[in-house]
Amino acid sequence: MSDLQSYFLCGIGGSGMLPLAMILQAQGHRVEGSDRALDQGRNAPKFDYLRNRGIVLHAQDGSGISSASQILVASTAVEETVPDIVAARKVGCRCTSRAEMLASLFNGSARPIGVAGTSGKSTVTGMIAWILHAAGQEPTVMNGAVMNNFTGADEPFASALVGCGGDFVSEVDESDGSIEYYNPTVAILTNISEDHKSMDELRTLFQDFLGRADQAVLNADNLETLQIRQGAAPEGHTWFSLVDDAADLYASNLAPAADGIAFTLQAKTGATVIPVELQVPGVHNVANALAAIGAAITCNISIEDATHFLGGFTGLHRRLEMVGTAYGVTVIDDFGHNPDKIAATLKTLHAFPGRLLVMFQPHGYGPLRNMRRGFVETFSTQLRSEDVLLMPEPVYYGGTTVKDISSRDITTALVANGIHAEAYNARADCGVRLISLAKPGDRIVIMGARDDTLADFARDLLYRIGP
Repeated sequence: MSDLQSYFLCGIGGSGMLPLAMILQAQGHRVEGSDRALDQGRNAPKFDYLRNRGIVLHAQDGSGISSASQILVASTAVEETVPDIVAARKVGCRCTSRAEMLASLFNGSARPIGVAGTSGKSTVTGMIAWILHAAGQEPTVMNGAVMNNFTGADEPFASALVGCGGDFVSEVDESDGSIEYYNPTVAILTNISEDHKSMDELRTLFQDFLGRADQAVLNADNLETLQIRQGAAPEGHTWFSLVDDAADLYASNLAPAADGIAFTLQAKTGATVIPVELQVPGVHNVANALAAIGAAITCNISIEDATHFLGGFTGLHRRLEMVGTAYGVTVIDDFGHNPDKIAATLKTLHAFPGRLLVMFQPHGYGPLRNMRRGFVETFSTQLRSEDVLLMPEPVYYGGTTVKDISSRDITTALVANGIHAEAYNARADCGVRLISLAKPGDRIVIMGARDDTLADFARDLLYRIGP
C-alpha cells in the first residue's frame, strides 16, 4: 500500500464504499467510480459531494475501465454481469472486493480496532471515533453511517476520518463472511443474533474473529456472546453489562429521557463509579457506550476521559434521528432493519407516550425471507394495540434477486396475531396512508436500510404534514 495506485470503485455511493473512497483518496491514491444510483438519478447530493472532492464519476457501463493498471473494487453484491466487471476482466484489471481492500488497510495499521456484532456496530464505531478524536489520538475511522460529530457544510457525508495516528477503527461485517479477512488488535463484539446467516455460521465467524485479537471487549448480557468465550482465560478480555455488577464495566441507575439517557458506570478495576450522560436515547445505547468505553480503555485512555468525551457524542445519521415535529406529529428516521435493531428502537420509543405509526421497508427480498420469523415475532411483541405498521415491498434496484416473498406475507401473519398491519405495493402509498392516520401526539417512524432516499421520504412527510 506504500505505492500510489489508481482505484475504480464500482458502487462508489454505497454506505461501505463512500468512506473507503475517502480514505483511499486522502492517502493520495487516484479514485474513480460508478454507481447504479448515479445512472438512475438518485442521491444527487452524495455524488455532487464526491465530485467536489475531486473524484471522477462514470456511468456504470464499463467506460471508466480503460487500463490494466487500474484496480477495480466492488462489493460482494455487485454481479459479474455488471459492465464494469466485464470491462475489468477484458482489459486485465486486478479485481478485489471492498472488504478485502478495507482489510488490507485495517490490518496494515499500527493498532486495528474492529467492531463486530449483529447490532450496534456503527454506533459503537462512531462513539470510539469521537472518544479517540477528542483525546487527540487522530484515528482513521471507517464507518457505515454518517457520524454527526464530524459533519458540517463541507462534510455532509462524514462516514470516514483519516488521521495520522496509529489507530484504525472499523466496523466489520459478518453478513457476507468478510469478517474473516480482519486481524484486529482490539476486537469489540456487541452481540450475536440471527440476521443474514445461521447461528452456527455466526458462532464460528465471531469465535475466529475474537481468536485473532490481542484484546477483546464483550457483552456479558448477550447469551451467545457469553457462550462463545465460555471457559476462556479472562486476561485480555473486558466484559460489560447492564445486569451483572461483577462485570468489568457495569451500568446501573438508568434514567431514560426523550433525547438521551443517563446512567451510573461502575468499573471493576479501582472500584470507580462515574455518572454518565449520553445525548443519544435508549437502553441499547448504554450497552453501546460501555463497549466504546471498554475499547477506549484498551487504547490507554482513562475511564474518566472516555466517559467525559462520550458525553459529547451526538449520534449517527438515521439512528433514531428526529426529523422534526409539525402539528403535534413527530417524524423519526431510523436504520432499523433486523429484529434486534427494530426491537431496540420500539422499546426506546415506547418509554414515552404517543402512538407509533411505523413504516418498515425491508432492505431486500433475501433478508425478508431469512428474517421472516424474526420480523413477525418482533412486531407482534413490540407493537402495542394502538400502533400501526405499514410495509411497502422490499427495496429493489435490479439484479437477479428471487422475489418469492412479499411484505404482505409479514403483515398477514401480524394481523392474525392481532397487530394493525397493512401492506402496500409502493412506498408512496404508505406515505399517503401515514398522513391520513397521523394525529397530534403521534410519532411516525420510518425504518429501513440500504436506501438513502428513506431520509428524503421522512423529510417530505414532515413537510406535507405542515410547518
